[in-house]
Amino acid sequence: MTRLTFVGSYLATWLVFGTVNAEDAGKRVIVSPAAPAAIGPYSQAIKVGKTLYLSGQIAIDPKTKQLIASASIEDQTRQVLENLKAVLVADGLSMENVVSATVFLKDLNEFGKMNEVYGTFFKSEPPARATVEVARLPRDAKIEISVIAVHP
Repeated sequence: MTRLTFVGSYLATWLVFGTVNAEDAGKRVIVSPAAPAAIGPYSQAIKVGKTLYLSGQIAIDPKTKQLIASASIEDQTRQVLENLKAVLVADGLSMENVVSATVFLKDLNEFGKMNEVYGTFFKSEPPARATVEVARLPRDAKIEISVIAVHP
């Protein structure tokens, strides 16, 4: 019981000081008019220190604000990556600054087609990546990608 109390106290202290340190680093919302606006209560991206956390993007055309639903997985992937690129640019970054990506696919059988387009956006030193198949995505998109980028 004493050991659990110590661990609990340690975690509570770490959480408090971790929060203070995050606040000191300055949490800032990043918005790009060249990317689709958030379709819910979230931000396009959050910057803390030198790290930029981008929310997942689906294949919404920022001009029409509509999902390009009938598009191929290749076209949806391209649109998603262009949307992410627009948010990165709003904070002075590029795809080269991306260190991690998470890809959510409606159909993992389309991995090869997605990967071919994805590779054109990350030509050298591609980021770490996880890819998973999901039952459903917002607006019945075929793909969603979220990334983390770091300022040099």
